[in-house]
Amino acid sequence: MPVRRSYPPDVLMAYGITVITFMMLMYALEHRDSRFVLAFAVGCALSSSYGFLSGAWPFGVVEAIWAVIAGRRFVTSRRPRVPPR
Repeated sequence: MPVRRSYPPDVLMAYGITVITFMMLMYALEHRDSRFVLAFAVGCALSSSYGFLSGAWPFGVVEAIWAVIAGRRFVTSRRPRVPPR
């Protein structure tokens, strides 16, 4: 039987507010540089962890999907553009 950890509500809430604020700030800055897309992906992954830690697993799943999407966007934005022939 897995051991379930319990986190103090204030610590968990502070973590959630911090990671979601970070994620939204990086989303707002994405147009400035592709590194902000990577930072947004990290923010989504952290938000996903918050979702799972708080017991809101659907939120955790959706944020994990967004992290993968943003990560792929970062990778494709870093590839050199080859002009069509």
